Amino acid sequence: MSNIKKAPSGNDTFAGRANPVIGCPLTAALAAIGGKWNLIIVYWLAESPKHFAALRHAMAGISQKVRTQQLRELVNDGIARGQPKVPIPAPVEYSLTDYGRSLIPLVEDIRLWGRTHMERLNSRNGCVMRDFLLRTDELAQRLPSRVGYPLSRRG
Repeated sequence: MSNIKKAPSGNDTFAGRANPVIGCPLTAALAAIGGKWNLIIVYWLAESPKHFAALRHAMAGISQKVRTQQLRELVNDGIARGQPKVPIPAPVEYSLTDYGRSLIPLVEDIRLWGRTHMERLNSRNGCVMRDFLLRTDELAQRLPSRVGYPLSRRG
């Protein structure tokens, strides 16, 4: 047996996701920001930097393992950064990089499309998700002053 210790697998650095279709910008974008939670994390970080626990409260439907994995991917892709705030062990505060901020118009367009899509589906089913829509609209109202992007096409 070898006396060489292996580093825990959780400490690996993420090498980046491969583009499944070489030379295709759409699949390159989806490799970086696709996934169920990445754009939602970007959405919440656009408002203000957040500690891991604040993201946990904002995104109750995501497990800690997946949230950690998605944040690592966003950090490794240069979209977000994690900054320890006090001596070790330190809570890490996550924020968008300038590169990550370039995603905000895309996130807002997708949010607006999603809202229209939900309203379309709800009108078919007779359901109304007013509280959810009001909550996302409240956040969207705060985004322009924080990120410097005019969200003029609110729905």
